[in-house]
Amino acid sequence: MSAAHWVYLLGALVIIVTMIFRKNIVVPSIVFTILVAWVYKGSLIFGFQSLFNADLYAANQLFNVFLVISLMVAMLKAASSIGADQLIIKPVQKLMVSPTVAYFILAVATFLISLFFWPTPAIPLVGALLIPAAVRVGLSPMSAAIAVALAGQGMALAGDLVLQAAPKITAAAAGVPTSLILGKAGVLTMVTGVVALGLAFIFQRKEDVAFKNKRIDERMHVAGMLSMGEMAATSEDRQMGRIAFGKRALFIAILIPLLLIGVIVVMLTDNITGGDATALLGGVGAILLVIIGMLSRGPGKLGGFEAVSEYLVEGFVFAFRAMGPVIPIAGFFFLGGTDGAQAILGKNAPGFLFDAALKLGHTLPAGSAIGAFGVLFLGMLTGLDGSGFAGLPLVGAIAGALGHGNAQYISMLSAVGQVGSVWTGGGTIVAWSSLVAVAGIAGVKVQDLVKKNFLPVLIGLVLCTIVAIIVW
Repeated sequence: MSAAHWVYLLGALVIIVTMIFRKNIVVPSIVFTILVAWVYKGSLIFGFQSLFNADLYAANQLFNVFLVISLMVAMLKAASSIGADQLIIKPVQKLMVSPTVAYFILAVATFLISLFFWPTPAIPLVGALLIPAAVRVGLSPMSAAIAVALAGQGMALAGDLVLQAAPKITAAAAGVPTSLILGKAGVLTMVTGVVALGLAFIFQRKEDVAFKNKRIDERMHVAGMLSMGEMAATSEDRQMGRIAFGKRALFIAILIPLLLIGVIVVMLTDNITGGDATALLGGVGAILLVIIGMLSRGPGKLGGFEAVSEYLVEGFVFAFRAMGPVIPIAGFFFLGGTDGAQAILGKNAPGFLFDAALKLGHTLPAGSAIGAFGVLFLGMLTGLDGSGFAGLPLVGAIAGALGHGNAQYISMLSAVGQVGSVWTGGGTIVAWSSLVAVAGIAGVKVQDLVKKNFLPVLIGLVLCTIVAIIVW
């Protein structure tokens, strides 16, 4: 490996240590992005240019997430201004009778929707309708974010039992049938998910109890669902507003769930998934914003025009305030993959993290527990790029090399590596992944969400690997 590889690995280590000490990792990400590019090319000027290019590349990769969050938050704020949010969540409140029930309803709903559409479009759907209801019964926004992230970004995506993109990629690289990996990965991701969700719930009990004792208005403020101006309004003012806008609020309260359910139906019937599903949801969210905004400022059309623009700005401010720091962090880790490195540093640039993982993989012993845990570690290492899927060909190829033609053993190693990679980078424990969408919708800091997820996920992955060794 080159000197630039070692500088990159040092940077990754420094960032991880910084996270352990609960410090912000933006500064080391910026510094080591410059250093890696400087050492790679031998030019400090190129290092400064690469920092800008890395941030630009990261922004391009993440902007679809920023945009859908901005539109959904803007729509929620508009709905809240006329009291429609209260009417929407009333039926759900009957099911969410306690923080515990709310936590597991969020997890189950996110898991089921994510199985069919992947987590990115599922998160705004769940967030728009269920997170406000969960917060109102006393579940903290952090616990809501944890439930959604672990169930969707982790448990559903790592198994990918319906769309099967992940097992197909892994199986192709490992040289075994997809069916052999699919079942094993499904079992292992369920083990990881049950353990992680259970432990996270236990770890969050103290915070949830404290949050439940807050007033409802305070809970909604913490969740980021209401603006400071709305929070300043008295309960009497808000009640008067709801009376004044009663018919409009009822119309919007019916329209939002109908359109979102319609989105789900269209996704199913037309087989719309992934980025196309996110685009459909974002477009519907924008139309809802226009309709609600035009109704929220009285009969005057000028007021409606101004309202739509105001809410849209609030949505973008919210998204970038919550997730802006992720961009320089993602820029550094995109250097770890071949595609990101070449887009930032130029043609023929190596994927620094992937090269290191490949070299490490050749040193792992075959046919032992060490091999299984080694593949798990490699999967998690490649997941640090924030994708989760980019490392699947690598872990599949290494599993195939370690298996020496034993299809069952190869498929077990492949499943372990797949679960490790997707749970890490899909993601639940890296702040520069699509985890930013979960944090944005719940109104929490993505770095704090990573810290809360880390230990439950790590324990879950270790236990699932032990299960894999014993069973297969």
